[in-house]
Amino acid sequence: MALIKIKELRALSDEELTAAIAETKRELFDLRFKKATRQLETGFHQFKHNRRKLAQLMTIENERRLTGSAATEQAAAQMVEEA
Repeated sequence: MALIKIKELRALSDEELTAAIAETKRELFDLRFKKATRQLETGFHQFKHNRRKLAQLMTIENERRLTGSAATEQAAAQMVEEA
């Protein structure tokens, strides 16, 4: 399983980003479950890949949230200056 480039993840829409986060969390849950029940004999590297992917997705989501709030604050400041 090849790691996804951050540029490809940034191209996702907000809805796709949220869905990808939920899917990755589910994959991690399934991996942990398989490990606990000893069904996972190989492929332990998938933990690292999924954790990294989840961190990247959540970072992009947080960046968008901060950028959106910063843009809202700037718009509010401009309206105050105009009044």
